[in-house]
Formats: sequence, structure tokens, C-alpha cells
Amino acid sequence: MIEKAFTRIANQVAHLAGLPATFAICVLIVVAWALSGPMFGFSDTWQLVINTGTTIVTFLMVFLIQNTQNRDGAAIQAKLDELIRVSRAHNHFIGIEHLTESEVEEIRSKCEAAAKRHDREIAQKATKAVAGKNGTKHAPKTAGAATKKTAAGKSASKKKAAA
Repeated sequence: MIEKAFTRIANQVAHLAGLPATFAICVLIVVAWALSGPMFGFSDTWQLVINTGTTIVTFLMVFLIQNTQNRDGAAIQAKLDELIRVSRAHNHFIGIEHLTESEVEEIRSKCEAAAKRHDREIAQKATKAVAGKNGTKHAPKTAGAATKKTAAGKSASKKKAAA
């Protein structure tokens, strides 16, 4: 029950903290504090008010934001794991977020190498397909016919110009 209440409060505070109105209110507080400086003679107490206020807010926000990010990351990871599980992808990718950084880097490098191999294979197949089409008997005739049409068009325009 405490966890649900904390989650609800953390979500609400994180949402409110990200609003433009919240930023505007914070700017107004800082401006009001700065303008009140001459009235308080820029005293140590005047400076302590803003320092204490901002330190407390920052301290609390760090924990709320970290909690929100942890839950968001876990939710995204669970969704990705489910997509991997139901697709034709390799199930050994499920749970890799718990590995060390070097282990994850090794897997990422293997994935990049596999993607590059796949891209090369596709490129080779495409090159062979294009070469196969250009190697047919009909391709040169089409090119020759286009050349003959261009030559015929030029001689026709010369005849028109002469007439």
C-alpha cells in the first residue's frame, strides 16, 4: 500500500515538475527573491533562504525522478522482452539488461557484425539480380533501338530544317 501511494505521488510530482507553468513559477520565485535582496540588505539569511529551498527541492526531486525513470525503464524492458518472446528474434536477448556493461557490449558488437553480414548478403543478391536483368538478350536491343530513334529524330529534324 505504501509502495502504491509512493508511486502515485512520484508520478504526480514528476508530471507537475515537467510542466511549463511549474518552470514559470520557479523563475518567478527566483526573481522575487533577487528583487527582495536590497530590502534585506543582501544578508546571509536572505541568501540562506534560497540556498536551503533549492537544496531541499533538488534533494527530493532526485529520488522522485530516479524512481520514475527506474519504473519506466523496467516497463520498457518488459515490453521489449515480450516482443522478443513472441517474435522470431532470439530469446537469449531477454534479460540482458542484467549483464555487465562489457557483456552487453560484446552482444551489441556481435549484433552489429551480423547486421553488416546481412546487409552485404542483400547487396550481393541485388547486384546479381541487376546483372541478370542487364545480361538478357532484350537489353541491348532496347538500347540500340533508342540510339536508332535518336539518330532518326536528328535526321528528321535536319530534313525539316532543309525544307
